[in-house]
Amino acid sequence: MDALRYPIGGFTPPDIVTPEQIDSWIGEIASLPAALVRVVGPLTERQLDTAYRPGGWTVRQVVHHVPDSHLNSLIRFKWALTEDRPIIKPYDEKGWATLPDYAAVPIAHSLALLDALHVRRVGLLGTLSWHQLQRQFVHPESGPSSLAVTLGTYAWHGRHHLAHIEGLIEREGWNASP
Repeated sequence: MDALRYPIGGFTPPDIVTPEQIDSWIGEIASLPAALVRVVGPLTERQLDTAYRPGGWTVRQVVHHVPDSHLNSLIRFKWALTEDRPIIKPYDEKGWATLPDYAAVPIAHSLALLDALHVRRVGLLGTLSWHQLQRQFVHPESGPSSLAVTLGTYAWHGRHHLAHIEGLIEREGWNASP
């Protein structure tokens, strides 16, 4: 079950975050919207409504979750850049995934939102100094986090959910030729 829940493993931040690592993570964030479109574009409505693992979210819920999560990330970055170690507000991602828009709104809108959001994120991230990347916010449950490490977390987050969907497609044989 853990292999289905964490197909690429959990996020473990490197002991030392380097400028090269920052550039790599920004590249991963920049490429996520197109990768997600490539993977989910061919899926049918029935396939979108299939859970990626027993007890897990459907592909549709995952697609809607990613821009919700990454929008929260952008706001957290902006708080940390403009305030001194702000305490951020967590959100109930499981609760959000059960809201009506996750079932009713076509995924094309969340894919477009993710694309636009990542243009903004990458535009901001590419301008940050090393000093700015060391700024922190405080999560009430997990404690302080630097923007550099948080950047890595969200690069991982995109790969993590992409792997959920790719794994389901592979297990179900949906990418097999007829």
